[in-house]
Amino acid sequence: MIQMRSSASRPRRLMTELNLVPYIDVMLVLLVIFMITAPLLSQGVHVNLPKAQASTIQAANKSIILTVDAQNHYYLNTAQNPNRSLDSAQLVSQLALDLHDASDRCVFIKGDKTVSYGSMITAMTLLQQAGVAKIYLLAAAPDKKIS
Repeated sequence: MIQMRSSASRPRRLMTELNLVPYIDVMLVLLVIFMITAPLLSQGVHVNLPKAQASTIQAANKSIILTVDAQNHYYLNTAQNPNRSLDSAQLVSQLALDLHDASDRCVFIKGDKTVSYGSMITAMTLLQQAGVAKIYLLAAAPDKKIS
C-alpha cells in the first residue's frame, strides 16, 4: 500500500526574504509626484527682493501676495492667471472679491528692489481702496558673512 501524503500534513517553510519590489514602486511614484509638484510650490512672479534683517512672519495658507516687478506691473497670486499683470482697476476689483468673505486677511507686498518708493505707496493706496486692513512688506534675508 502506498501512503499518500497530503500537502496539509507537510510543514510549510517560512519565507524569510523581504519582497522589496512593491516598496521600490511606491518610492518611484512618490518621487515622480514630488518632481511634478515642487515647481508649482513657488508663488507668483520672480522679483529681486531687497535684503533686510527682520523677524520672520508665518504666512497663512490662503495668503494674498501682491507682486510689483521692476517695470511697476502688478501681479496677484489669487487672480485667475497669477502670471498676467493687472492694472489698478483690475487689482482693486480682484482684491474686493478676495476679501469679500474674510476682510481681516492680510496682504503681503513683494516688491522688486529697483521699484521706486512712489510705486510702493501707490500699491499700498490701492490695497487700502480695496479694504485691506493689514499690509506687510516682504524682504529677503541678508547673506550671512563668514568671518
